[in-house]
Amino acid sequence: MTSRPLTANRFLSSPTSCAAPTPRPEEPVRVVPLVVAGALAVGSTWYAWSAHGGKSGALLALGLGLGLALFHSRFGFTSAWRQLVAVGNGQGVRAHSLLLGTAATLVALVVSTGSGLFGSVPTATAGPLGLALLVGAVLFAVGMQLGGACASGTLFAVGSGQSAIVLTLGGFIAGSVLYTWAFPLFDGWPALPGVLLADHVGWFGSWAVTLVALVGIVAVTRVVQARRNPPPVDAVPTARGVARVLRGSWPLLVGAMVLGVLAGAVFLVSGGIWGVTFAFALWGAKALQLLGAHPETWEFWQAQANARALAAPIWVDRSSLTDIGIMIGAAIAAAAAGTWRVHRRIPWRTAVAAVLGGVLMGVGARLAGGCNIGAYLGGISVGSLHGWLWGLFALGGTWLGLRLRPLFGLANPKPGDSVC
Repeated sequence: MTSRPLTANRFLSSPTSCAAPTPRPEEPVRVVPLVVAGALAVGSTWYAWSAHGGKSGALLALGLGLGLALFHSRFGFTSAWRQLVAVGNGQGVRAHSLLLGTAATLVALVVSTGSGLFGSVPTATAGPLGLALLVGAVLFAVGMQLGGACASGTLFAVGSGQSAIVLTLGGFIAGSVLYTWAFPLFDGWPALPGVLLADHVGWFGSWAVTLVALVGIVAVTRVVQARRNPPPVDAVPTARGVARVLRGSWPLLVGAMVLGVLAGAVFLVSGGIWGVTFAFALWGAKALQLLGAHPETWEFWQAQANARALAAPIWVDRSSLTDIGIMIGAAIAAAAAGTWRVHRRIPWRTAVAAVLGGVLMGVGARLAGGCNIGAYLGGISVGSLHGWLWGLFALGGTWLGLRLRPLFGLANPKPGDSVC
């Protein structure tokens, strides 16, 4: 996800002491973008619900909520791992633990009931463990450090008007389509069957093991942070009181909990985990069809589930609905906060890094069976071992990505940054 701007209202839990920041003046509401985004939200939700059923409408509405929460909390996956690896700041990763724990709790409750909304039957599956998972997670992590955002971060940044991330999204879609075209080269890599904790210890046991592991991660990151003493990096609010809900930044942990609840709601409504990146492959394939190409003849799109998705409208695809909602929801939030604007000047090296990073994420996500949302959040929340391994390999890819960033003129956090 994108690096957190200086307007975020948070301090890092660091021994470094700083004076309380002075709130920056509030930006005026961007009326035209707000009206346009609001109309898109109402119109698209109404159309999805009326034309394709309550499930589609509810998923798009949940996407709107995800976009609002992602924008206001500036919830970081890309920046969290960058801060941890570069300077030992574990605040972002500790927020991940709260998000994962919240989602895992709700998933366990939903699965234990055996029924979801709109006729959905909640199902938890384990991703395969193998070379594709390792390579895909590393490629994805390198890509998000170069592209400046992860999967969900790309969507909310595009919605909030960040021009450079449009290039990342374009590369993401291109990389996803490239994978589907070259699928025979990636198919059949060595792999072991997936492991679902609930199959061995039941859902209560799976939930308990997951929470214990997350508490352990919190403890380890605190030890690392205490030893490396990273400086604070942001914390200037733009709104206080009730206005902060719609105009300012949210506390990071509040954002984590809201996103965890919404991820659980997606599982309840759709019967499956919240995912992002399959939609990019689907959009790219449908665009090629409009141009006269025939991706439906490719091996990837001949698999039954994939063929069905390609033949159907995007308004019934779970990931497409939430992705569309995220972009519109982020646009509403950014316009209400007065920060929606298009940035026209993008350094050429930044543009190259954005496209290259997007391509790497597109290929990596499909290889690994998901991204920071579908594999990491989704996998861990249902108690699948592949989610934990994805996160471990992504840390390694982050280390590599940080060493490549300077080649494109991109800065990395340093111990002396923002020292008071």
